[in-house]
Amino acid sequence: MDLPCLPWQDHVAQKWTGLDPELKEHFISLEIDDVFKCALTLTTQDDLDFLQSISVRYSVQKDTEQAAKCRERGNSCFKTRDYTAAAQHYSQGICFAPQSSEQLSLCYANRSAALYHLQHYQECLDDTDKALMNGYPSHLSHKLEVRRAQCLKHLSRGQKAKDDHHSPALKNHKVPDRVKAPSVGPLTCGICPLTAIGFSPEKGRHLVAAESIAAGEVILNDRPYSCVLIPEMEEVKGKTGRLDTERGVFGIEHRCCHRCLTETLCPVPCEGCSYSQYCSTGCQRDAWEEHHRWECPLGADLMVMGVMSQLALRVTLKAGLKNIQRAREPIRDEHTTSEPGCLNKESSESYPCHTNRPDPSISYYGDSYLSVFHLLHHLDHHSPGLRFLNAVTAATLYRKLSKAGLSPASWALRGPSEANRQSPDEEGGNADWNTELLLLGSTVLRHILQLRCNAQAILRLQDTGAANSPVQSSREIRIASAIFPTLSLLNHSCCPNTSLVFSTGISVDPSGSDLSTDFTESVAEHRSTARGVCVTVRAAKGIAAGQEILHCYGPHSSRMVTKERQRLLQEQYYFLCQCEACTLTQEEKQQSRVGGSRHESGLLCGKCKGSFKKSSVDKGTGFICSQSSCGHCIPSSEVSHRLQEIRVDLKKAVDLMERERPGEALRLLNRAHCQSGLILAETHPLQGELADAMARAYATMGDWNNAASHLERSTVAIGSQYGDDSIELGLQLFKLAQLHFNGGARGPALSVIPKVRRLLCLHCGPHCHELQELQAMEDCLRG
Repeated sequence: MDLPCLPWQDHVAQKWTGLDPELKEHFISLEIDDVFKCALTLTTQDDLDFLQSISVRYSVQKDTEQAAKCRERGNSCFKTRDYTAAAQHYSQGICFAPQSSEQLSLCYANRSAALYHLQHYQECLDDTDKALMNGYPSHLSHKLEVRRAQCLKHLSRGQKAKDDHHSPALKNHKVPDRVKAPSVGPLTCGICPLTAIGFSPEKGRHLVAAESIAAGEVILNDRPYSCVLIPEMEEVKGKTGRLDTERGVFGIEHRCCHRCLTETLCPVPCEGCSYSQYCSTGCQRDAWEEHHRWECPLGADLMVMGVMSQLALRVTLKAGLKNIQRAREPIRDEHTTSEPGCLNKESSESYPCHTNRPDPSISYYGDSYLSVFHLLHHLDHHSPGLRFLNAVTAATLYRKLSKAGLSPASWALRGPSEANRQSPDEEGGNADWNTELLLLGSTVLRHILQLRCNAQAILRLQDTGAANSPVQSSREIRIASAIFPTLSLLNHSCCPNTSLVFSTGISVDPSGSDLSTDFTESVAEHRSTARGVCVTVRAAKGIAAGQEILHCYGPHSSRMVTKERQRLLQEQYYFLCQCEACTLTQEEKQQSRVGGSRHESGLLCGKCKGSFKKSSVDKGTGFICSQSSCGHCIPSSEVSHRLQEIRVDLKKAVDLMERERPGEALRLLNRAHCQSGLILAETHPLQGELADAMARAYATMGDWNNAASHLERSTVAIGSQYGDDSIELGLQLFKLAQLHFNGGARGPALSVIPKVRRLLCLHCGPHCHELQELQAMEDCLRG
């Protein structure tokens, strides 16, 4: 959903095909402002009507009938004591229910019951109040009063226990020395004083180590200038549709705050639409003031136009007229040129200077719009069709805003009423449009173009195991797209020297920082907005003074071959990657294990168990044994066929486990394991997947020893693929520690825990949830 939905793309593509060739040539030659104006003249009422016809599929209107259905589904879950699912269904009902309706009060009352059983007593109290405020039937109100009294009783007990814990008798208790963390708290913003911002024509502005940086040190923390939650859509018979919440399949948009991305069981709904929801009234109010008052009437249209269009609009609305006018001023500094092929995503357009030697980490980064405005937009690199799609989308969005009379007050030079006096449709489309509204549309287009290369996916580890699983199983998912001004300084490498961790909804602790005074002062202005998203960049390895600090834009050497990485980077970011991983010779890759395993192919010779290497067999591609005394050959087609058979069995086994049939899954996995042993080395990624699945099956059956044994095999493959210092290996070893702990294997568990702690501290910092669980396991094992 980054780009507009397929029907809108097809509509605009037909529009482009039908243009006169001379007009196409003229359009391609234009600069951004003129591109927008040209698209505006080509956008008609037919386009608005077509957009409306698509938007009906994504209706975000309040709906009493839908609210009642959600409440019924919640009641069904409540009867089976699945209180979490019940609360989620009731929350959906709250979002659909019109203000002050009986359905709204009933959904709040029912959710309060689910929250009570989940021991969320304060939230339960809040919902009972909301139910009564919205007209809960008086003959049923005694139920809420009983629940209120029970909640207050539980809360008073909790407060008493808390007071006892902090009684004067305990004040002199010695607190264990805090382990000195190699980094700052996760939500302070700024650049580490050990780094510096460099510039070169080839790389643009970029970050380098001013002094040596140890592995695990925090390099920078950054908040997004703006972000948009990604709705989890599914393809059904070629059509894009919402996830089926009737079956209890709730997407990220149903579980997270649409402003700060905090996960919540009891969201606060938008009063105008059924889509947007928030973790608190504070986030609801802030979102309304910043962008949602203009997005709310256009909710369905924005879903059609895609995440990048919505994010571009949010950035523009947040910036406001004055900031954009200031950013467009042609003031230049000493860095006025940049090669078009530079890796850095920042524009060669320079920043206005306020001092002789400005500190970019303070003046132009963090929450500064200047750092966003001057990112490269790559107008000339976008294909004509994509350029036209973005321009028409921005022009259509502008027309929708203008028709609705929704010009933001911060954009009106002469006041909202006068600014909205004329619309683009007056006088046959030749009206004297307000300059500030044209600037809004042109700026939205600029940001849409920028975001193709500069948007950052916000990632989160999602638990993929069963709700009652004793072993954590997770995968990384993309929950939002954002623009991080400071993070954009970092250039790409397919084998980066940093790792990124995203955090949401946590409050900043203004005390106890290891930062220098200058760094602390530079981030002080950000402390007032403690809730929200933050990205923390740490050194994944030691970085020498003068070395560039790099992170991966997506294609990583451990997951993808060189040619495929370079193709993807060229298509999206318009540069040919020449990083270390892309320029190493095959022999150097073998020695450094960059982009490959210990075995060149991870394949074994079926005769002598030596490793296979790529070769030419009968004028085709194939593999030959690396042992000269053997020389056994096998064609690529046979290898592909045998690997496909293993993958089919693996997929079937995973499906069986999801249907809680681990015994049948294990029989399939054992068969696949026997087949894999004939052709795959223990370091092959597929061997790792098989071993992980077998460990999961045994764990489901309570056979902890066998589960741990197979998971140990998977760590061999993961360590070979991702490296011995990778976060992937750290998370797999964390699962291994859980298995040993559950099986009562005290010695093996205690031997694994230090390795896990080192890797999680290195990549995630000393305060991540997994480290807390690890500490609890260790405390228990040591008595």
